[in-house]
Amino acid sequence: MQKNIAVIGLGSMGYGMAQSLLRAGHTTFGYDIDAETTQRLQDEGGTVGTLAEVADTLDAVLVVVLNALQTENVLFGSDGVVGRLKPGAVVMACATVAPDFARQMATKCEKAGVHYLDAPISGGSVKASEGALSVMASGTKDAFAAARTVLDATASTVFELGDCAGTGSAMKAVNQLLAGVHIAAMAEAMTFGMTQGVEPAQFVEVISKCAGTSWMLENRAPHIVAGDYTPHSTIDIWPKDLGIVLDVAKSAKFGAPLTAAALQQFLAASGSGLGAEDDAAVAKVYARNAGLTLPGDT
Repeated sequence: MQKNIAVIGLGSMGYGMAQSLLRAGHTTFGYDIDAETTQRLQDEGGTVGTLAEVADTLDAVLVVVLNALQTENVLFGSDGVVGRLKPGAVVMACATVAPDFARQMATKCEKAGVHYLDAPISGGSVKASEGALSVMASGTKDAFAAARTVLDATASTVFELGDCAGTGSAMKAVNQLLAGVHIAAMAEAMTFGMTQGVEPAQFVEVISKCAGTSWMLENRAPHIVAGDYTPHSTIDIWPKDLGIVLDVAKSAKFGAPLTAAALQQFLAASGSGLGAEDDAAVAKVYARNAGLTLPGDT
């Protein structure tokens, strides 16, 4: 059944999700602070209309922004969308946030008569554009029912992790701990290999077929080999995401030293002016410190 759906935040993930919704035949509105990106989606079939004009017609709102602050502002800020939605509409919140924050947003949405699905996503920009994301979701049965059409169009795997918001965000924190550590570990291993005469291309060829591989290694290491740091996920994502992991760990009185070490490398990369580059650029920190020259560098 065709639905009226708004995607707020047309970055690499949100834009791909909007494209997937369009392919599935839904009336799709897209909004981003970059007017050119919004226009590009409209040129590809997105429906024209301001959020204020269409909010009361929407069946679902996907919030695919950077962080908790932006999520709350979209939902409950001075121009917040929740107060304009019709009863029974669903908010599908996809940013990486702390579990307590997700629970707070769910409570506020419920009071407004709107469903809230805690639905962080994983899979990268390619899978987003293919409608093949993994969604770590939690929420009430009614929230899942209201979001089902959106999930069908944007995800190949939906993990239903419980009937309360927060569990999805907890699982995403676990995922981001591993993903961030794996990227930093890949960069460390590749540049360590370079000190021993192992070329980056040879590293990828061999290690991707050995026990030391990871999804992040296989996905990100080729960016270094190509010397192409066009961002699919930026360096600056990781101080935020790994910061959330450490905040949650602190509240649980849980030590997470590997996360802390990886965070320091991403902070060093960001502080070196690499924040907007692909997160594989964390390898440049290791290369600089060791006096190495990565592919594409002069």
